[in-house]
Amino acid sequence: MNGIHRKTRLIAAAITSAASMFLVAAPSASAGVLVKSATNCTTPPLEQPFTHWGDNSSYVLAPQGSFESGAGGWSLQNAAVTSGNESYNVGGASDSHSLKISPGGSAVTPTICVGLDRPTLRFFARSSGGLLGLSTMAVSVRFETSLGLVAELPIGVVLPGGTWKPSLPMPILANLLPLLPGQMTPVQFRFTPVGATYYVDDVYVDPRNRA
Repeated sequence: MNGIHRKTRLIAAAITSAASMFLVAAPSASAGVLVKSATNCTTPPLEQPFTHWGDNSSYVLAPQGSFESGAGGWSLQNAAVTSGNESYNVGGASDSHSLKISPGGSAVTPTICVGLDRPTLRFFARSSGGLLGLSTMAVSVRFETSLGLVAELPIGVVLPGGTWKPSLPMPILANLLPLLPGQMTPVQFRFTPVGATYYVDDVYVDPRNRA
């Protein structure tokens, strides 16, 4: 087990107890909005975008997660696709866009299927403006309860920085709540900046539970 995944599991252990009231297996769940919108749970092509940072895990790109073809399916508030790609070009040298989220705004991904073998979220981010130390970007997962209600749980925070950096792996946690055949859970991820403008690019989910 490499250092990245050791740190990830420690983070997961620290917050799982607070989330345990939501993460109860529910094989007879009512079909809510997320379950109904989870029309495709197949695994897209695997990539290894974070090897430069010692993370050799395979990942899948979230729907429209590179923003090269816009942000179709994303729910945007005071946010928009803009010119300027993350500086490492992990998706390809020709990539040229990212997502800009202004203070007071938010961005929510399309519905993504996760499961016990898809434990983490990771992406690239940078910020501009705001007061150093007083701006952050909260990341949360939206998931469905056994009653078909949508709940939301914080899974990580991005600190301010003027240059592109990969986020730490963020444990999804809601992947412990299977609501679909094949032990899958439909989720969405919300990005919410506070006090500064944040840019997000190349949003990935780790589909492999590696030892």
